[in-house]
Amino acid sequence: MLDRYSLLKDYRGPLDLKYMDYSQLAQLADEVRDYIIEVTAKNGGHVAPGLGVVELTIALLRVFDPPKDVIVWDIGHQAYPWKILTDRKEQFPTLRQYGGISGFLRRDESPYDAFGAGHSSTSISAALGFRVAKDLMEKEGYVVAVIGDGAMTAGMAFEALNNAGHIRPNKFIVILNDNEMSISPNVGAISTYLSRIISGSFVQETRQKIKKLLEHLGTPALRVVKLTEEFLKGLISPGVLFEELGFNYIGPVNGHDLVSLERTLENVKAIEGPVLLHVYTKKGKGYHPAENDPVTWHGVAPYKRESGEFVKKPSPPTWTSVFGKAIVELAEMDPKVVVITPAMKEGSGLVEFAKRFPQRFFDVGIAEQHACTFAGGLAAEGMKPVACYYSTFLQRAYDQVIHDIALQKLHVVFAIDRAGLVGDDGPTHHGVFDLSYLRCVPNMVVCAPKDEQELRDLLYTGLQYNGPFAVRYPRGPAYGVPTEGFRNIPIGSWEILVEGEDCVILAVGYTVYQAVKASEELRKEGVRACVVNARFVKPMDHTLLLQLARQYDLFITVEDNTVVGGFGSGVLEFFAQHGITKRVVLLGVPDTFVEHGNQNLLRDLVGISAEGIKRGVLSALRRVV
Repeated sequence: MLDRYSLLKDYRGPLDLKYMDYSQLAQLADEVRDYIIEVTAKNGGHVAPGLGVVELTIALLRVFDPPKDVIVWDIGHQAYPWKILTDRKEQFPTLRQYGGISGFLRRDESPYDAFGAGHSSTSISAALGFRVAKDLMEKEGYVVAVIGDGAMTAGMAFEALNNAGHIRPNKFIVILNDNEMSISPNVGAISTYLSRIISGSFVQETRQKIKKLLEHLGTPALRVVKLTEEFLKGLISPGVLFEELGFNYIGPVNGHDLVSLERTLENVKAIEGPVLLHVYTKKGKGYHPAENDPVTWHGVAPYKRESGEFVKKPSPPTWTSVFGKAIVELAEMDPKVVVITPAMKEGSGLVEFAKRFPQRFFDVGIAEQHACTFAGGLAAEGMKPVACYYSTFLQRAYDQVIHDIALQKLHVVFAIDRAGLVGDDGPTHHGVFDLSYLRCVPNMVVCAPKDEQELRDLLYTGLQYNGPFAVRYPRGPAYGVPTEGFRNIPIGSWEILVEGEDCVILAVGYTVYQAVKASEELRKEGVRACVVNARFVKPMDHTLLLQLARQYDLFITVEDNTVVGGFGSGVLEFFAQHGITKRVVLLGVPDTFVEHGNQNLLRDLVGISAEGIKRGVLSALRRVV
């Protein structure tokens, strides 16, 4: 694949960049973009973010010397060019494939990946830690944090800025990659020119000399000069906020003008104290479909690169689309239903809801904690908020779930998408902890549907229930079950789907139909397994569980969640509390971080596919004998 590129095919590493002229660098940037498009067209992935930072990546590698200089990228999907131009050019075609390189940053993947990044808004905090550690150990080198793609909407980023402004370290640079998904830039040639002037050594040296001179004249003179400087900078730049936080603000700079960008970075290296460099880029640059619709092209499935048409295989509706349709219907029935999402409108299937009910839809940005407590306030005043999260992102609001919602018994419905193994995004995005971390929270109802209709019914049930209610469902296509209407399901109720004699399989959510299929295959081998849809993880169906305990000696629990503290652990706890001795085998995600790979491949590897459940049952029965 690399043979088609005249420069990239012979590229050996960052040192090569320092010997290229700007015409060669421009050609290399084009080749890197083409390479990203070529690979993601086959593998899928985050297309638009990486295309927007090619020149920025080249400039960073020319001006700084990683890994001695630490470059911390925020939201690792921006870093495809970084992977290609550091040490993973040949491995890039394995992107997001099982056994291949990650779609995010991984410390164990490369010495150039200073800090892992899957969730957003962590770069400034981590970079400040690097900077302080270097200073304490008297190590040389700069530390640079690259944040963007909406990550500046998260409170954690400003907590870190506030702390850095207080410490005021030298050789500490924050680059705000503004791709119109965060702070709106003040763009144009004049702004670029002013930024180069402001960052230049003459202006900065003069600024420091005047500052030292005025220190002898006392506080009033310093205050007048400071106010005058802030007033003038406020007229020409949006950086007053960052200046007030203790940073030297430079920008905005055109992130695709490699010459100006590089010169500005060189100048910034000499500035005393922390610096925030505001760079504006075009998300999706170089690929028209991604430029025209950067939201859709943020992360995509495989596509035809010539047309931008997505490669779609006939399949049932996705769990996400089923939820999106249901929440619109429920909002039509009840004017108190409102929806909150932390920057996941498209991903959580809420586009139609936002269009139909704009006054009842709230996208709060990448602010998971705020989204949760905001929902709590809405509930306290009598609304029926549905807080829509990816499972892995709800982890960031755990304190708010406990203190602000559950403790106060507020009626908030948590619609938790991407539960279980999500596939190619890997360990930072697998939603395999929610059953465990929600099951231990008092007052919380936790459930998972076996199919599309049950998702609708559980969502409806949650809106009728007066308290905290979590319904979680997986990524990808559902089972194709017809849907119609809504019904209220008794809280804590299970159902027997298949009668049996030899053992009982208690399955949760996605794994229920896999267990049914496994039972059909087991019958061919003379094993009759009972299958139960254990749709409520909390509270469990104690009546049915006691009944099953009188009938069966072998229990197999199946969940697309970690086996540590999950549904199976709950069954064991119940038996222990009631003095019941049974053999219980837990099938689920092992106590390890599961790598990226095809979703169904990963499910089979951990033993929660139909074939995996069959293997688990037969193995358990052999051990019993």
